[in-house]
Amino acid sequence: MAPHVTDVLDKPGAQTKSVARGGLANMAGSALAGGTGVAVTWIVARSLGAEQAGAFFAATAAFVLGGGLAKLGTQTGLVYWPARLRATGRAHLLGACLRTGLLPVAAVSVVLAAVMWLAAPAIARTTAHEAASLVGAHTAALRVLAVFLPLQAFTDALLTATRGYRAMRPTVMLDRILRSTLQLLLVAGAGIVALSLPWFAFAWAGPYLVVTVLAAYSLKKVYAAGRPAGATTHRDERRALRRDFWKFTGPRALASVAQLALQRVDVLLVAALGGLAPAAVYAVAGRFVVLVQFANQGISQSVQPRLAEALATGERHAANHLYQTATGWLVLVTWPICLLVAHLAGHYLRFFGDGYTAGRNVVVVLACAMLVATGCGMVDMVLAMAGRTSWNLANVLIALTVTIGLDLLLIPRFGALGAAAGLACAMVANNLLPLVQVGRAVGLHPFGRGTRTAMVLSLACFGALPFLGLAGLVLGVPAFLAGVWLLRRPLALDAFKPMRRTR
Repeated sequence: MAPHVTDVLDKPGAQTKSVARGGLANMAGSALAGGTGVAVTWIVARSLGAEQAGAFFAATAAFVLGGGLAKLGTQTGLVYWPARLRATGRAHLLGACLRTGLLPVAAVSVVLAAVMWLAAPAIARTTAHEAASLVGAHTAALRVLAVFLPLQAFTDALLTATRGYRAMRPTVMLDRILRSTLQLLLVAGAGIVALSLPWFAFAWAGPYLVVTVLAAYSLKKVYAAGRPAGATTHRDERRALRRDFWKFTGPRALASVAQLALQRVDVLLVAALGGLAPAAVYAVAGRFVVLVQFANQGISQSVQPRLAEALATGERHAANHLYQTATGWLVLVTWPICLLVAHLAGHYLRFFGDGYTAGRNVVVVLACAMLVATGCGMVDMVLAMAGRTSWNLANVLIALTVTIGLDLLLIPRFGALGAAAGLACAMVANNLLPLVQVGRAVGLHPFGRGTRTAMVLSLACFGALPFLGLAGLVLGVPAFLAGVWLLRRPLALDAFKPMRRTR
């Protein structure tokens, strides 16, 4: 056994504690990022009005889609391969691995930024066809975002590479905290000064300039610390690595774009088929979904490198333990949010303005879909870490076909609610399909003791009690906290205790 493998084969309890430490910091950062995202949405909705807010959300959706395409699936490859190389005693290839993943992202992102710049007038005319006066401002906002698209793609790739070294701090500090805080401050400043739509776009995208520089420095630092002394590589090794890297990452590149399209294309379709005002209602109603996704990312990004190492060395028991424990934590964090948002949908939407209360049913539909999605855990990531990226691609393409087909059928008749139905069906398909595949092909499933306990506790406190009215809502929170404390052992919350130092 290679000496690098010993760290992978730790006892499950030790792995859980390690994941808990990284996951807790990432979860805290994700909570901050999700909260600032909601605050930014509130500022945009209140400052710009429904139509201009719809144009802003449509522009940022196009920006995120472009950035997702430019990353070429490296969100998985730049974690999977560094973790695998270290676990199998080939750490001398880490530098070649990073160059293989990062350089194409830099080149493709510049090309796509140019495409977005040139296509901005056409995108604006398509999504703002019912508000001709906004086409010019919408075009300018898209072009502002196009300038920052390479920075967004390269930042994510750099931070992904640091996570391949198990370094969670750069992601938490730079992406979750610094970028989110700067976005909130700059967008708030734009709202106070009452600036135009393009300036809002600049305020939202501008922080990527600072974060990109700091992310590059962080990767350089962790790479220098983990590089074997006197490491040399041969041309044949590098060539084989490039081939294997893109053989694994290629399907994931398409899958990641399709995954982003699942999350963003519906906003563009609502704008094109229903108008900018319904698009704003839909974007606001679904904002809590982004908060839940941040929680998912916060846990899964901490689990991902260790899961890749465990699967690379055949430690199925350790991998299953990590998957089930992380899913229990995810349910414990996200199900109360989804259930409360569903119960309080009207109050939640009124927070953004009276014009957004029409999205109440949208909130309920999406909340129910998120219960299913989070109950399966980070199943798509598990499938990818098991090397089944082609299966992952097929699943996401099926889900994308479902959402686009239902959107085209339902949006003209039902508006934002039709888009919500399409996304809900796609999310269910995109989680249940890989759930079956992971169980049959890899022998893993998320329904351990902690997951079942978290589900029952959340449903009792935030699903059933709120039907009693205000008293039930008030009682739900202390009942949930008491249940978490009493059930801390099956929920594996002891992993968050500080580890004692020994001489």
